[in-house]
Amino acid sequence: MKNSNLFVLGMLFLGLMFLGFQCSSTELTSAKLYISQKNWDKALETLQAEVQKNPKSDEGYYLMGTVYSELDQTEDMIESFDKSLAISNKFANSINEYRVYQWGNNYNRGVSLFQRGNKTTDEDSSKMYYDMAIEAYNKAVMLEPDSGVNYRNLAFVYLTTGQTEESISPLKKLIELEQAEEGYQYLGEVYYAMGTNMMSDFKNNGDNADSIKAMEYYTDAMNTLEEGIKKYPNNNEMLVALTSAYIGANKVDVATNSAKALVDKEPDNKFYRYNYGVLLLNAEKYPEAETQLLKAIEIDPDYENAIYNLGVNYVKWGTAMNKEAEAQGVISDDYKKKYEMAVPHLENVVEKDPTNVQIWELLGKVYSVLGMQDDAANAFKKADELR
Repeated sequence: MKNSNLFVLGMLFLGLMFLGFQCSSTELTSAKLYISQKNWDKALETLQAEVQKNPKSDEGYYLMGTVYSELDQTEDMIESFDKSLAISNKFANSINEYRVYQWGNNYNRGVSLFQRGNKTTDEDSSKMYYDMAIEAYNKAVMLEPDSGVNYRNLAFVYLTTGQTEESISPLKKLIELEQAEEGYQYLGEVYYAMGTNMMSDFKNNGDNADSIKAMEYYTDAMNTLEEGIKKYPNNNEMLVALTSAYIGANKVDVATNSAKALVDKEPDNKFYRYNYGVLLLNAEKYPEAETQLLKAIEIDPDYENAIYNLGVNYVKWGTAMNKEAEAQGVISDDYKKKYEMAVPHLENVVEKDPTNVQIWELLGKVYSVLGMQDDAANAFKKADELR
C-alpha cells in the first residue's frame, strides 16, 4: 500500500490548468469549462460525447474519472481511469494521485463512521453509521485492493455488527495478503461459531443438511486455526478456539490432547485447567477431571463454573461407582461419599446464583440419595417456584 501523504484537493487540478493551453476538441474544451464551474452533470454529458466520438481519448476518460471522483462514484471513477491508462500512460501520475486521495478519504471516513457507530446509543443510528462505514471501506478496497488494512477494518465492522458470514471474505483476504495473526484467529472463530449455529439448527429441526454443513464449518475452523498456530504458536486464543472446534467435530481425543498441551504450557491458567477438566469429565475420567478442576479453583476460589462442574464431576463419579457395584452384584454405599463431596460445591454455586433451577434440581436429587429428605423437598420446591 502506498504510504504517501494525502494531496490537497486543489493540487489534483494543477494538470487541468495546463491542459487548457493545449489543442483540444470542442467536447474537451467544454468539459473543462463545466468542471471549473462544478457542473458535473453537464461535464459528464460532454465527456461521454467525447469518448463516443473518439474512443481513444485518453484525456476524455481521464477527465471523466475526475468528475466521477467528485461525485463519489468510485467504481465509475476506477473504470474511467483504467480506460485512460489502457490507451496511454499520459495521465498516470495524476490518476495515481486521485486514487491515493480517494483511498485516504474513504478509509478515514470509514474509521470515523465506525467510531461514531460505537459511541451512538441509539440502535438505528448506530446501524446507519456501521452501514456507511462498510460502504466506505468497500470503496477503499476497490481503490487499494492489495492493502490489508482495508480488509482488517472491514472485517471488524462486520464482526461488530454480528455479520459473521460477511466477515469471512475480508478475513480470508487479510490472511492471503499478510498472513495476519488476527486474520487466522477471527476467521477460525467465525467458522466455529457458524458450525455451532448450524449444529443447533440440526438439533432443533433434524435436518441432516444442517449437520453436514456444521461439520464443514468445523473442518474449516480446524484447518484455519491449525495453519495459524503453525505461524503463531504463542496465540492462546487460537489454541482454545481450536480445542472447541475439535469438540464440535466430535474429535474429543484430539481436543483433550490440545487442552492438555495448553495446561502444560501455562499450568497456572485457570481457564486452561477448567477446559481440560470439563473434557476429562465428559470422557468419564473423573479422578483426572477432579485434579484439573480443583487446580482451577485453587487458582481462583470464586471460579463459579469450575466449582459447579467439580460438583457435577463428583455426582457422576458416584453414579458410575454405584452402577459398577450393581453390575458386580455388590451392595455398597461407598458411592455416596462422592455425593457428599458434591454437596458443598453445589451449595456454594446456588448461594451465588439462587435463581438457577438446574442446580436446585441437582441438589434435590443429591439430597435424596443421601437421605436428606427435608433438604431435598426444599430444593425441589425452590426449583418449582423458579419455573
